[in-house]
Amino acid sequence: MDGTARWALPLLFAGQAQKEITHNEALVLIDALLHGRVESADLASPPGTPLVGQCWIVADGATGDWAGKMGAIALWTEGGWRFVPPRAGLCVAVADRDHRVFHDGTEWRAGAIRQDGVYLNEDKVVGARMAAIAGPVGGGVIDVEARSVVADILAALRGHGLIAA
Repeated sequence: MDGTARWALPLLFAGQAQKEITHNEALVLIDALLHGRVESADLASPPGTPLVGQCWIVADGATGDWAGKMGAIALWTEGGWRFVPPRAGLCVAVADRDHRVFHDGTEWRAGAIRQDGVYLNEDKVVGARMAAIAGPVGGGVIDVEARSVVADILAALRGHGLIAA
């Protein structure tokens, strides 16, 4: 076996010449994947002037040096592009989306927690905090006050996306 089972990190062998090359290659891949961050998941062609260590998720329709690498993590190194095929469970932060994405084994999917709320199956179920609901005060007709407060509670829950509108 030349590499690890999960990420194909290169393994060292007894009597191998230039072990530092194999070891360094493994470290470069670990550096890209450990608590990963990519610049974007929407580019189909390599950026013009990437910095060493920057990564992207290759978008559909990839061209140039990225052709045929759709969905892979493209890592710019001193030696050029390295590509890491995603595995189920890989999670990376996407800088230009300001949230994480994960690979489900087939495709990249947006994470549940995003800047504008919490999502389940792409439906926002929790949004930004809204103003507090005022408590009922005074009044001689309890039923009217209770209905008003219940209506305010329902409006707040709908506004947060916790119940359907």
